[in-house]
Amino acid sequence: MIAAAGSGERLGAGGPKTFVEAHGRSLLAWSLVAFKAAEGIEAIVIAGPPREQGRVFEVAERAGVEATVVPGGDHRSQSVANALEAVRTDLVVVHDAARPLVTAELIEQVVARLDRDPDVAGVIAAAPVTDTIKEASVSRRVLRTPERSRMWAVQTPQAFRTAGLRAAIAEHPDDLGIVTDDAQLVERSGGEILIHQASPDNLKVTTPRDLKIAEMLLAERSGT
Repeated sequence: MIAAAGSGERLGAGGPKTFVEAHGRSLLAWSLVAFKAAEGIEAIVIAGPPREQGRVFEVAERAGVEATVVPGGDHRSQSVANALEAVRTDLVVVHDAARPLVTAELIEQVVARLDRDPDVAGVIAAAPVTDTIKEASVSRRVLRTPERSRMWAVQTPQAFRTAGLRAAIAEHPDDLGIVTDDAQLVERSGGEILIHQASPDNLKVTTPRDLKIAEMLLAERSGT
């Protein structure tokens, strides 16, 4: 499942972020190519911009991917909830189209880790935090300094048991516009979430600077 309904305002894209190009492909296309190459992926569902479903289909077609396209919601978790209605598998992988550097290997790893432990509700990609982290008040007064060795910067893909994610969304409908990743909803429902260490290169494109870095890394990866 690919969440691809972001507005792109912070990127200054002048339209949906998912269609912005980086090194010859749209952000969405890079994710589609990775999911197509990953073993064990039975179907792909894309939650795209509500009035751009035809354009999303075109991107998928050019990438050689068969996909179901559903309209995204006002918030990321609402987009995921919409896409979940089209999911028919026991496990589901949620990924942000704004992370074009995802690899087939990483997708396979989070799914395999979840699949081999029936007591785990989800497995999420994340990178160790290298900066010192400060928790601050609204007035920016430092409240505490968490132990850095226990801090992780969360990414996608995130793999879940489909029934558990559906139940967590249904249990916390008022939180869909607040949470910043789907694992939070599952955590609030008591599900155990594990971290799978991923490369910090699996960055999220939010700003023009992020886009430039992503283009550089994609060019480096492809050897051009």
